[in-house]
Amino acid sequence: MKYPVREGISKARHSAVHLEMRDSYTPNDPEFARWRAGHRYNGDPARLPEWWGAWRDLVQETTARGVVMRRARIVSEPVTDYISYEHDMTFANVAAGELVRWLPRRRAADIPLPGTDLWMFDGESVLFTYFSGVGEVVDRERRTEPEVVQLVASSFELVWERATPHGEYKPVQ
Repeated sequence: MKYPVREGISKARHSAVHLEMRDSYTPNDPEFARWRAGHRYNGDPARLPEWWGAWRDLVQETTARGVVMRRARIVSEPVTDYISYEHDMTFANVAAGELVRWLPRRRAADIPLPGTDLWMFDGESVLFTYFSGVGEVVDRERRTEPEVVQLVASSFELVWERATPHGEYKPVQ
């Protein structure tokens, strides 16, 4: 399967937003297994996995062009181990130039949300990501219909307004 997220980000002119709504992703990820075994990042970029460098470079290049990158995560509380893992390494997203916020699921109950995670580029196109029940990516779909883009844009903005900036969010265990 082609991975068009990087392509969308590299072509973005002014914005790239990411909405995440699952409580677990890629459960067989070896880095997540290391984290569960006690590895912590402690805000130290040198402790991040090797693949992180390519993402950091992409984010830094993109934000240097003036593109605003925002990531919002809707999470259940108490949080899962996977969300704790994501929270532990999100300092790196922020350091690279992403703006990240967290919204407890109960505060999103009255927001009309798309049925799956997504990226939206420049308020013009949406890239939906479809997952298996255990969190593996099974497909992606790009949509550009104005009503789809508008739904995503309005949903994301409501989430963003209610969400807590990463530096202030403390996961409920």
